[in-house]
Amino acid sequence: FVANISHELKTPISALGLLAETIRDEPDAEVVKRLARRMVVEAERAGNTIDDLLELSSIEFGDDADFEPVSVLSAVGEAMARIGSAAEQAGVRISSDVPADLVVSGDRRQLVSAVFNLLDNSVKYSPEGTEVSVTGRAAPAGTPPGVPPEVRLVVSDTGVGIPPEHQERIFER
Repeated sequence: FVANISHELKTPISALGLLAETIRDEPDAEVVKRLARRMVVEAERAGNTIDDLLELSSIEFGDDADFEPVSVLSAVGEAMARIGSAAEQAGVRISSDVPADLVVSGDRRQLVSAVFNLLDNSVKYSPEGTEVSVTGRAAPAGTPPGVPPEVRLVVSDTGVGIPPEHQERIFER
């Protein structure tokens, strides 16, 4: 886990260093603007990784979550916005089909983080020129009384998939 997270942080931090060195001596204002935009993307990437670490720590140690009504469409949209530049770089299109009235009771940050992590893996392991889709649906009518209604979110891709020998470990840290 520490090795994985270290790698996830090292990549954007290294990119920031290289971009800063390049900007330092660059006379062309347009090149500086382009590199500065890239630095913002890399800084956001590092910040998102740190946010995910903090979120994981909060979940792992059982900190109180802030349960509130959450628009699933809005949470999916936020996760898609966070992964947008990585998807664009990878040449992967992301689409969603989530009803506007789909609402869950939960912690918005955790829902956005969960969807982002699924999208991040889909983008990383999908071939260039393919599509990752997010669909959301409420459970069919007829849920027994006293049982909370269910919402299903599905992230689909055409990536390589998880080898069978690793599938039992999906929910491990």
